Amino acid sequence: MSDEPRVEIYTKTDCPYCEMAKDLFDAKGVDYELYNVSEDEALFEEMVERAEGRKTAPEVFVDDELIGGWDETSALEETGELDEMLGIETGEEEAHRRLVIAGSGIAGLTAAIYAARSNNEPLVIEGTEPGGQLTLTTDVANYPGFPEGIGGPELINNMKEQATQFGADVINGVIEEVDDSTRPYEVRMKNGDVYTADAVIAASGASARTLGIPGEDEMMGYGVSTCATCDGAFFRGEEMVVVGGGDAAMEEATFLTKFAEKVYLVHRREEFRAEDYWVDRIGEEVEAGNVEILTNTEVTEIDGTPDGGVDHVSLATHPEGHPKDRLDEPETEEYDLDVGAFFIAIGHTPNTEYLENTGVEMDADGYLKTHGGTGGGQTETDVPGIFGAGDVVDYHYQQAVTAAGMGCKAAIDADEYLEGEEREAAAAAEPALAESDD
Repeated sequence: MSDEPRVEIYTKTDCPYCEMAKDLFDAKGVDYELYNVSEDEALFEEMVERAEGRKTAPEVFVDDELIGGWDETSALEETGELDEMLGIETGEEEAHRRLVIAGSGIAGLTAAIYAARSNNEPLVIEGTEPGGQLTLTTDVANYPGFPEGIGGPELINNMKEQATQFGADVINGVIEEVDDSTRPYEVRMKNGDVYTADAVIAASGASARTLGIPGEDEMMGYGVSTCATCDGAFFRGEEMVVVGGGDAAMEEATFLTKFAEKVYLVHRREEFRAEDYWVDRIGEEVEAGNVEILTNTEVTEIDGTPDGGVDHVSLATHPEGHPKDRLDEPETEEYDLDVGAFFIAIGHTPNTEYLENTGVEMDADGYLKTHGGTGGGQTETDVPGIFGAGDVVDYHYQQAVTAAGMGCKAAIDADEYLEGEEREAAAAAEPALAESDD
């Protein structure tokens, strides 16, 4: 129809956030024009010009108006503003579900598979990062059953298909809060929809942390990124910085060697948290001259402009590490490093804000506290009927296989809880039925 909005998405190959954007519009039944800029320099330059200098993907336009990347698009989706722009009529939807699963990463989708097979008809709410952190992983080499490895997005898509085949429903949306003061629980969405649920599995994962340094917010999307696989190719031939000391930082630094003139891996301590596998991989890149490791070093500022991109970063180093805490000490050295791109891989913060007003107990960092132990009910929280799985609980292992295991446990715990509630309800109804027969 002529009054339908014109949606355009600039994307690139192997870009998980681009896939999220496409999935969002597909779920809405909205047609869009797709431009892949990976191998088309003219299209890339067109995107940069239309996107006001941004060099990251995706870039979304509605009727020639710049919406932005995935973060901006999903933010509009959360509030319902995107539907208004698209001319989609929405009203507050209310529906009851036996089980709601918050999150569509590997924990949430595993829970959905098991819950659907138990006839609990789960509703999976994707959240701000559909597919979770695994969608940002180009090669999952340690997931059992895949001797040649498997791409993170492929694994997630396979699991989603498996869950829906068994009867799970998956919707795009973000939970604003869960009200545990009523039974069934109310799951309130940011777009105004409300679902009631007999049980809830919190498997909403964690989001990438940022550094909070000058220039970071201003340059996000203009050379600063939290996803090397999404944006690395846009800065081909540049010298680049990756900040972090875990598996993700090592993987991103290794990935970027395909495009970068040189990669500087910056870590604030001497020792790395990464597995030996990744330490060995990065060591090979160091020997090849592709990577330089800067330990006991921190970035204190990012300098550049949206038009010109990242120009340089300011660094501080101290022989005992954590130099930003020792800037006044004589051993601390400060200097600038000319680079054209900057990637942050310093860990994640659990997405548990929607449970803050419930009786679910959390630690100081927002991780859910579950009962644990060796018997059943290990994923139970202090609120009966609310369970936790994956990175919202696990701040130590944080592996795909452990998240899947926790998702399985949560689904089984939820099933046992729901069956117990049904037995209690049936037992309570028996005296009333007996009285009615008199």
